Amino acid sequence: MQENTIIENKELNLFEALIPVIILIALLAFNVFVYGDEALSGSNQFILLIGAAVAAIVGFFNKVSYQKMIDEVAENVKSTTGAILILLFVGALAGTWLISGIIPTMIYYGLQILNPTFFLAACVIICALISVATGSSWTTSATVGIALIGIGGALDISLGMTAGAVISGAYFGDKMSPLSDTTNLAPAMAGTDLFTHIRYMALTTVPTIIITIIIFTIIGFTIDTSSTPDTSQLLHSIDEAFNINPLLFVVPAIVIFLIIKKTPPLLALLIGTLLGGIFAIIFQPDIVAHIAGATELTYISAYKGVMNAITIDTTVPTTNEKLNDLFSSGGMAGMLGTIWLILCAMTFGGIMDAIGALSRISKSLLKAFNSVFGLFASTVASCLALNVTASDQYLSIVVPGKMYAKAYADKGLAPENLSRTLEDSGTVTSVLVPWNTCGAYQSGVLGVDTTAYIGYAFFNYLSPFTTLLFAAFHIKIKQFQSKK
Repeated sequence: MQENTIIENKELNLFEALIPVIILIALLAFNVFVYGDEALSGSNQFILLIGAAVAAIVGFFNKVSYQKMIDEVAENVKSTTGAILILLFVGALAGTWLISGIIPTMIYYGLQILNPTFFLAACVIICALISVATGSSWTTSATVGIALIGIGGALDISLGMTAGAVISGAYFGDKMSPLSDTTNLAPAMAGTDLFTHIRYMALTTVPTIIITIIIFTIIGFTIDTSSTPDTSQLLHSIDEAFNINPLLFVVPAIVIFLIIKKTPPLLALLIGTLLGGIFAIIFQPDIVAHIAGATELTYISAYKGVMNAITIDTTVPTTNEKLNDLFSSGGMAGMLGTIWLILCAMTFGGIMDAIGALSRISKSLLKAFNSVFGLFASTVASCLALNVTASDQYLSIVVPGKMYAKAYADKGLAPENLSRTLEDSGTVTSVLVPWNTCGAYQSGVLGVDTTAYIGYAFFNYLSPFTTLLFAAFHIKIKQFQSKK
């Protein structure tokens, strides 16, 4: 990621650089108006390709070759290989964790422990702890996040609210954990060290997560708990459908332990998937046989049942209609729509980079501000713009990081000011853009449309405001140490 280059094109002016962005946003807005929540089923993906075509036309008029654009698209797609494989394995893991009873067991005990009033605040805290331990918002969502979505649905709490709480907590760890890739990338781009960056970032991040928890606590008190369904009926339905056993917690505990120990995510997810399949055969033999379309468990039906859960749609029926919606998984096939979205987004971002549009937009923003606050505001705006145009979290850190380092130094500002601002605006806002890799991933894994949770991901959109507030009032803005 540190090796990403910034392509410049002196032939391109700002207006031309913005043409594809303006057309893309207009077309996406119209498409969402027409399709609503179904826009991500395929039409948005095609709109991204239309945006890429417009960008290519602008490139042709500015002497950018077709081969150069295709090469940059190929590099962009290549950079998402890990993310695509992780998505496939998350789909596989969700399938085996469903039929093994792992997710139902989490929901079963969660319904008994988590009070509806404090549920949303608890989601933030639980996900924050897990993401700090693992360094991954993606892993947090794929494990405890899925279970918390299930619990929230069972309690009749808005899935958008629950997803917003999960994402808020998950991205706290994505920013603050020394195991996080973005937490390592930002100081590398700005020119400071990891732990200086984390300590300095805590000044804005800790107040923001505290405010987020307070907001979700207040929302919790407004939830009408009198209309919350009787959990005893839900618990009975779960108990009837699955063999609930605390030993099932062993599997997620192993996966989290592996990730804390810096096991590659793909290997950890593969192990979690296989263990889920083994535990399904041990604890839920009847369910495995049912999914295989057999009347009893044999070697063949065991193999087929687990393989079906890994690869295609599976549903475990219960006596409660609400639980039937929760206890379904799309397997690897269910992630293909999200992968499709990522590939189309990377095509758009690749061509925008190839024609020099990303560089032109960032440089124009940098020139627009002269004051210290203006420099911070320009950095935030660049990160937001790149999350929308490049559709990639890492580029929103790399491009401004490289372009703004000298400007911060010229203002006498220590590099940790830049690294903190990159994280406060680049890392956390990526999940708010439906076609960004992070937005597509979280929406696909949690099963909640980005437009449904965007209003409740308080931590993610309060973070840029916090960093700008600190800059405006010159709070903890560190200068270079004067040399004696």
